Amino acid sequence: MMPRQLPPWPWPRVLAHRGGGTLAPENTLGAIRYGHSLGFRAVEFDAMLPADDVAILMHDPTLLRTTGQPGDVLARRAAELAQLDAGAWHSARYAGERVPLLESALQLCRELDIWANVEIKPVPGQEARTGRAVALEVARIYADAMASDAAGAVGLPDVRLPLFSSFATDALIAARAAVPGIARGWLIDRVPPDWERMMGRLGCVSLHTNHKHLDAASAQAIKRAGYWLFCYTVNTPQRAREILSWGVDAFCTDRLDLIGADFAA
Repeated sequence: MMPRQLPPWPWPRVLAHRGGGTLAPENTLGAIRYGHSLGFRAVEFDAMLPADDVAILMHDPTLLRTTGQPGDVLARRAAELAQLDAGAWHSARYAGERVPLLESALQLCRELDIWANVEIKPVPGQEARTGRAVALEVARIYADAMASDAAGAVGLPDVRLPLFSSFATDALIAARAAVPGIARGWLIDRVPPDWERMMGRLGCVSLHTNHKHLDAASAQAIKRAGYWLFCYTVNTPQRAREILSWGVDAFCTDRLDLIGADFAA
């Protein structure tokens, strides 16, 4: 079988993790703006569904860590969650920063010309529902780009569109069924022996893995097979240089103060 053929990674190679890394409250509009102020034109953030089908930005299925409120995300509707303070836990500067809707985050990215890796982060048991809803919302916000998607006609991702990623394979499958024209990446902690079979099954263009468990041989095998390779979350310049030397295409970082947006240029 001939290896897949993909062009070079078409998006920025260094992404601000959850918007602003450790320098701003994760998964907020303030974080996205802060990363942008440091020159970052690519961001990774987490999209989750609450009780209704209006996606929000949130990493945990519970609210306590980032809002100080008890309870589960799934127990509240988006409009209620959007009133919660998601910034005070980080610093006084961000007190009053609200839990954003996915719609608001995507619109801000479009306004600031920021490319987004949207991680579909379902509450356990809500994988397919979340994958579908997030995909449809992204497609709605980027409807104009999708309508004029010349790249998609030849099977290549449109650089104007976000990329989906998820640990939840059912979420990726549902996103693919709902909006096949938006590219997907499979998120894993360690590269498993059957990674290539799974990439084919999921129809993914990129493999996203924890850099801590990646070695040069695995990285080169993934690249030889014709897939893009993305790493999370790389926080030292030394490690970033090492994985880039192995052929890693892109990575996200919490340390926007140590690893600049143009680090991999």
